[in-house]
Amino acid sequence: MEETICVIQTTLPGDWIDAMVGEWCFLLVDKGLTKCVHRSRIASTYSWQGEIVSEGEWHIQCKVSPAKKQALIEEIKSVHPYDLPMILVTQAESTAEYADWINRE
Repeated sequence: MEETICVIQTTLPGDWIDAMVGEWCFLLVDKGLTKCVHRSRIASTYSWQGEIVSEGEWHIQCKVSPAKKQALIEEIKSVHPYDLPMILVTQAESTAEYADWINRE
């Protein structure tokens, strides 16, 4: 089994309560698109439509097998509340045991 996994990151609105974010993350796991999702509150500063915005958001980090990477990206695009969601994909090395769990069907 390869020792590579993918980490997919996105953000969600900071005004969402924990239960809403938890349900959003739960559905990704429940659909079998990712094995693990971490969520945490962050402060973001960015340029959007000619203005500089600074606000709270939720940082979402999903661990997924390379085989399911594209399906997870498509699901995030489909259900994301933002017009232009941040979707970052990183390939990461992992311990063999953790990669085995992530890559297992």
